Order: sequence, then C-alpha cells, then structure tokens
Amino acid sequence: MQFSENDVHGGPDPISANGGHMPPDWHDTHHLWLKAVLLAVWVVSSFGVVFFARDLQAWVQGWQLGYWMAAQGAVLMFMLIALVYCVVMDFFERSA
Repeated sequence: MQFSENDVHGGPDPISANGGHMPPDWHDTHHLWLKAVLLAVWVVSSFGVVFFARDLQAWVQGWQLGYWMAAQGAVLMFMLIALVYCVVMDFFERSA
C-alpha cells in the first residue's frame, strides 16, 4: 500500500498552501545578522564587564558592580538574549 504525502501529514503542505513563505536568502540573512548582534552583546556583557571589573567602582545593593555582573548579571543577560532571540525569530516567522 502506498501513501501520498497528504495521507501521511494529514493534508496539503502548509507552506505551499499559504502561497509560500519568505525567500530563504532573506530569512538566512536576517537570522545570521541577529545571531551576530546577539553574540556581540553576549561577549561584551560577559567578558568585557568581567575584564574591566576592577575599574568599575559603582556599588549595586552592597556589592561592587563588577562582582555583581560576574556573579548574576551575566546569567541574567544570557536569559535576556535568549528571550530576545525567541521574540525576534517569532516575528520573522510570522511576517513571512
């Protein structure tokens, strides 16, 4: 017994049914730029702040800013970067 693609997936292909999505080149270009920008933000927030921690003399809740960024700020920044990536990629997919 042979199955067609419509039988296996329960209907026509959703990409061809919607008239197609955004061109792959446009999607890939925006996706790579997003990754590059978020990676640069991660590098600056993680390594840059820790590297210059002794020069940061500000105090946050009783701790020096450099210590706070190394201990908790970098983790919070990583979570923020992941959230931004999810929101922007959801926007890219919906705008297709």
